[in-house]
Amino acid sequence: MLYEQIIKDLKNKIYKPIYYLMGDEAYYIDKVTDFIANNVLTEAEQSFNQSILYGKDVDLGTVITASRRFPMMANYQVIIIKEAQNIKGIDGSDGPGKSKKPNSFLLYAESPPKSTILVINLKYKSLDKNRKLYKALEKNGVILESKRLYDSKLPEWISSYLAKRHLKIDLTAATLMADFIGSDLCKISNEIEKLLLVLPKESKVITPELIEKHIGISKEFNNFELQKAIGNKEILKANRIINYFGKNPTDNPVFLTIKTLFDYFVKILIFHYTQNKSRENLSYVMGINPYFIAEYINAAKNYPVKKTISNISILRQFDMKSKGVDVARAQPDELLKELVYRLIH
Repeated sequence: MLYEQIIKDLKNKIYKPIYYLMGDEAYYIDKVTDFIANNVLTEAEQSFNQSILYGKDVDLGTVITASRRFPMMANYQVIIIKEAQNIKGIDGSDGPGKSKKPNSFLLYAESPPKSTILVINLKYKSLDKNRKLYKALEKNGVILESKRLYDSKLPEWISSYLAKRHLKIDLTAATLMADFIGSDLCKISNEIEKLLLVLPKESKVITPELIEKHIGISKEFNNFELQKAIGNKEILKANRIINYFGKNPTDNPVFLTIKTLFDYFVKILIFHYTQNKSRENLSYVMGINPYFIAEYINAAKNYPVKKTISNISILRQFDMKSKGVDVARAQPDELLKELVYRLIH
């Protein structure tokens, strides 16, 4: 089930006995967990009927025993299990040995009490869809598989997040933020919330200037601008950015720069081998916003197929060098200077 549908049902007081929240993206798992914790029971009811347990502190038997209790002076009790990935058998697996006992959580899921709302918060793991438990949860509960977003989707997610606040964001600013913060939606949302605290009331559009001022991301010296400079073969600009990175290595880790450039040249290679070069099709197969297609058209002219493939190979070599494989670990700024020279020339 989609996150939006789950929240809609919860707001309409349509509750299920089990919420199995799993996957690599913690943001949606935590949002559903927090909504249930804060909204299903009143403050008075929570005192006797809401428990938050941690997987490292409890076993499966404790969870099931707690879940089978009846609520006190309320229609429901809420049991929230955080860090559930630490509980043996929570995935429906049987016990060890020849005399395998049926999994107790599977038995619970097949016939859960209607008066308990059990929330399983299972981060960075997913339940095998072939397990009997998955089918039981589909029938009697809710399964949310929260997958990590592709990097290309992050600017769109940031725009959507702000649109709910009746705010807009410059596309370059959204790309800048996504590139700097990475794909962790919790971190992105936290940075946006910090930004909104200091945003002037009259401001309705988030610009690169605002991000630079309040989040500390340079609108001139970042990986997004570096890839553009390399794509345009602007040697002076590329070296200015590299020099800035050398003076601020903590905010500009070399591995992230290499990854960004690797992804950039892979997209250029996809451009070369895509026959249908309409903006819509290129946007789809390359995983980028149509707004940036012109940039890749220009870069493809500067980097023919043979050079693009060579650059991808060079980036692989420098990724290994940055990790000290087969060579002494070089200083990041010196490594990037050599890398940029070899990519452009």
